[in-house]
Amino acid sequence: MELPVIDLSPYLKVSAKISDDLLNREKEVDPQLKNLCSEVSRTLRETGALLVKDPRCSAEDSDRFLDMMENYFEKPHEFKRLQERPHLHYQVGVTPEGVEIPRSLVDEEMQQELRAMPKEFQPYTPTGPDPKWRYMWRVGPRPSNTCFQELNSEPVIPEGFPEWKETMDSWGYKMISAIEVVAEMAAIGFGLPNYAFTSLMKQARSGPHLLAPTGSDLQRYGQEGTVFAGYHYDLNFLTIHGRSRFPGLSIWLRNGQKVEVKVPVGCLLIQTGKQLEWLTGGECIAGMHEVVVSNRTVNAIEIARQHNRSLWRVSSTLFGHIASDAVLKPLGHFADSPLASNYPPIRAGEFVELELAAINLKGKKEKNE
Repeated sequence: MELPVIDLSPYLKVSAKISDDLLNREKEVDPQLKNLCSEVSRTLRETGALLVKDPRCSAEDSDRFLDMMENYFEKPHEFKRLQERPHLHYQVGVTPEGVEIPRSLVDEEMQQELRAMPKEFQPYTPTGPDPKWRYMWRVGPRPSNTCFQELNSEPVIPEGFPEWKETMDSWGYKMISAIEVVAEMAAIGFGLPNYAFTSLMKQARSGPHLLAPTGSDLQRYGQEGTVFAGYHYDLNFLTIHGRSRFPGLSIWLRNGQKVEVKVPVGCLLIQTGKQLEWLTGGECIAGMHEVVVSNRTVNAIEIARQHNRSLWRVSSTLFGHIASDAVLKPLGHFADSPLASNYPPIRAGEFVELELAAINLKGKKEKNE
């Protein structure tokens, strides 16, 4: 199955000219635009993933970012560990390989679901923590007053990268802009005001959006079947990825089918996170996914070797968040859905801290826990 590609240009042209209120008056909205918004919400509901084309995010922007991150991840371990901040839940700076635990290793309910899957759709079974590195870079203004300071901490800049801040901020802001447009379009498609989601993202100035590229060393871990990111969902609102230079990402559709994702050049992949599930009362389910060295990855490794290119697989992932102090609860008509009681009100920051603890990124667990 091929995921549909949604061109955001028609919505961008209209939204730049008219007010928020006008976008929500049924009689004023162009039928084609309304259909496009419905396509966005339907695809997020049914597949948990969406490919978009945003004219503001070019392939050149992506390449510039990937080049810098390959250069960083190729540095020695001792250098990279200087940017490690475990006391801040690894929410800024680098997370070394062997720290993040796949949700499927610690969630018994999820393990039962996996065993019940048809064999051909079952994920790979990780043997321990993920062997990937990750760098967390917060994008956007920090809130002026928050109860979740560690989720909104100052960024960490590695020495020897004078272009770091400008490159990270530039690519990060462009991907956040794409997320905001998709969030508005999805809200309209769901029959909510177009600002229903984005207003929560911007409460108290901004959610703790994280540009969080991963680095996987294919020189060391390039064997087919190696699990870089075990089967999991994302705890945030929407996740967006630029195109990686090496394949390996697989997602699960709402019907349980497993699909290896192919992101066309110049496109971005968006996935539903747990916060969107909360806000829609389970109408959208957080998209499950994994990153594993596949046969296509092995072929790409061989081609990269022949051309003397970097063998670090970098994903330009950005986690778009609801603001830490905003309350997660089913919005509008979703509050009346049969599943709404499964999503009681909780501040987004509290929710994030609970999720981080489960995957070993918030403090250290006791041995008997």
